[in-house]
Amino acid sequence: MKINSQITPQKLLKKTERVLELAGRKIRSIDASWDSAQGTPVFTVKGRYTSRGWTEWTQGFQFGMALLQYDATGEEAFLALGREKTLRHMASHVSHIGVHDHGFNNVSTYGNLRRLMLEGAMPFNQDELNYAELALKVSGAVQAARHATTDQREPWSPRTPKTGEGGGCRGLVPSGYLYSFNGPQSLFADTIRSLRALVLAHSLGHALMGEGDRRINLLHRAVEHAATTARYNVFFGQGRDAYDVRGRVAHESIFNRNDGQFRCPSTQQGYSPFTTWTRGAAWIICGYAEQLEFLETIGTGELRAVGGRAAVADLYLETARAASDYYIDGYSALDGVPYWDSAALNTHQLGDYRAHPADPYNAHEPVDSSAAAIAAQGLIRLGTYLKGRGDEAGARRYFQAGLTIADTLFAEPYLSTDPKHQGLLLHSVYHRPNGWDYVPKGQRIPCGESSMWGDYHALELALLIRRLSEGEYYTFF
Repeated sequence: MKINSQITPQKLLKKTERVLELAGRKIRSIDASWDSAQGTPVFTVKGRYTSRGWTEWTQGFQFGMALLQYDATGEEAFLALGREKTLRHMASHVSHIGVHDHGFNNVSTYGNLRRLMLEGAMPFNQDELNYAELALKVSGAVQAARHATTDQREPWSPRTPKTGEGGGCRGLVPSGYLYSFNGPQSLFADTIRSLRALVLAHSLGHALMGEGDRRINLLHRAVEHAATTARYNVFFGQGRDAYDVRGRVAHESIFNRNDGQFRCPSTQQGYSPFTTWTRGAAWIICGYAEQLEFLETIGTGELRAVGGRAAVADLYLETARAASDYYIDGYSALDGVPYWDSAALNTHQLGDYRAHPADPYNAHEPVDSSAAAIAAQGLIRLGTYLKGRGDEAGARRYFQAGLTIADTLFAEPYLSTDPKHQGLLLHSVYHRPNGWDYVPKGQRIPCGESSMWGDYHALELALLIRRLSEGEYYTFF
């Protein structure tokens, strides 16, 4: 992609205001037409939101959008909507033991309610705060209980070709992970974004209680998962990964549950285990950047048992930078929007697609605007983190890349201006291998549709940029 070094949050204000204007209409439209008996809205078909039974991982985005809209506009109707629907529909997500999606569902709702109250953006009510914090505590612990171990007992660092030896950072032990809904053999890249549920619960003083009343530290479990994800789902171009490129991301890692050995990379939603499903990579970029922000809020002593602050921060930062660099230099189009996979079956038919803006209406492979929205937020957060550490060059590279992507997404053909279309961000892809995405008449690939996660992250990106333009920030920590 070509990074626009001149764009600023202030220069994007006109576009962010347009996003917020349109988002309000879309939220009202969905609320007016959606029947909860149909399940959760997931993605649009012919401009109308539909459900798709897999797991109910998008409901938090539906109601979280109303809370974000209230944050941005102060319109009480959106706060009332978010509050009411969270109370009515989200309790089952708090105690859901079958998914890896607690960070998506519960932080987007209960987390936003808590954040708004603590920021003074909504009236303070101790009982409501207690209710939101209890939900977040339980959610973090339930998510942490979905745990499997590996056979690894030695520390590893992405900065050295072996297991952290040879003068680099000592590293962390990739000894376990939160497994996906596929079962205990499966580690998804996506789950890095659910670590926010664990660390928020930890920050509230909570722990997971195990057999014999053993207290399981939620922060330590989050660090363990992040280390294992970096070790097996992200490639660093050295050591085990010498055959591959730095920053490539495998959607899924498979482990032998008899002995905990890593067996192979895999994918559910990407083209292959040896290409990058770009939304999976976006979760990595955003998830590790957000976890770096959280590290800034805790004492050094809290990390000593898992390798120490330097080792944790080093692994998080190198992972975020590797995935970000590959996004920027490896597979995004000139305007910062990626296609759904870095090397799908017909990607070669696109020619040198990195030298041109992405074409959502091409005849060969779909773009994924939702991956762009998620990655843009992560890039801005990574840049902000590096600026705080004095790395001006790195900070500017990633921060400006995030703004460049936002500049593309917050205009047509990606911003949905049609009042009849319920989506906010067009040209999102859900599950290409399963054939779930709608292909319009006259087109050969999916295009023109929206997803609940794409819309939420587009709105969240707009809110983040608006706050930055005012000298403020947006974080759950």
